[in-house]
Amino acid sequence: MAFVSQLSQFTLSAVTPKTQFTPRASVFAPNSVKIGAKRIEKTRIWTGELVRERPSFRVRAGSEEELGPEEEEGPAVAVAEVEEEVKPVEPSEIDRLKKALVTSFYGTNRGLSATSETRAEIIELITQLEAKNPTPAPTEALTLLNGKWILAYTSFAGLFPLLSRGTLPLVTVEEISQIIDSENFTVQNIVQFAGPLATTSISTSAKFEVRSPKRVQIKFEEGIIGTPQLTDSIVIPENVEFLGQKIDFTPFKGLINSVQDTASSVAKTISRQPPLKFSFSNSNAESWLLTTYLDEELRISRGDGGSVYVLIKEGSSLLTA
Repeated sequence: MAFVSQLSQFTLSAVTPKTQFTPRASVFAPNSVKIGAKRIEKTRIWTGELVRERPSFRVRAGSEEELGPEEEEGPAVAVAEVEEEVKPVEPSEIDRLKKALVTSFYGTNRGLSATSETRAEIIELITQLEAKNPTPAPTEALTLLNGKWILAYTSFAGLFPLLSRGTLPLVTVEEISQIIDSENFTVQNIVQFAGPLATTSISTSAKFEVRSPKRVQIKFEEGIIGTPQLTDSIVIPENVEFLGQKIDFTPFKGLINSVQDTASSVAKTISRQPPLKFSFSNSNAESWLLTTYLDEELRISRGDGGSVYVLIKEGSSLLTA
């Protein structure tokens, strides 16, 4: 029979209860067939008529060498497949450096409050990352530059007066960010402020030109002071700390509550006003920026005054590290 020769490469195993067969001779050609734990290699195979229950069979493909030696007697043994243990992927040297860098920013208020020792540590980590930059030509990878970047650290002294406003009572710098649109070659810098009475923002818009694989020339066009968004309900904390002294605001809560209705109407009036725009003088309208490290979540840039900026891509896990 044709199909009999095809079965010579299969293992046929059966698990059956004890049954009674009426033997009669078979006319099949010689081959190797496994039934239960016994192997029959004869010129004839005895078959029988099932008396109590039909046996169930499992067929597995494989050569004789792959199947291995057969046991003479004994019950069927279950073979368990041992899965190889998957080892966790160890972080790369770049990942370790990035995490160490972001950790070093803790308590520095984006660089404003950093000590000289902390600054030296940060610069050392930045230098090591720049040496391992995975994107040697950032301006040729504009899709990586695209999107919103959050400022995590800077040594630019020009930003320190702005950052220091976050140390004033009730006023905080919520976020400093940069939005890059690589298709239109535009850059927008945004600073968001928050206080008990309102939230507002100051932004600048600029165009940029690629001057080298790492350098872009930036020309600022205009600035925008966003319309303050006053809160309907004024929330005053019980106390705030200013210049090392705690100021108690509890006595003022009654007065604040009495003017909430007025504040609500003022909020609606102001929110309808357009934002205030202003232009830049020609002397301060241009600057250049050198990107010295770039990947999907971290960017390091150096400005024309030797200042350094470390920015993290919006949505990155580094923002919560």
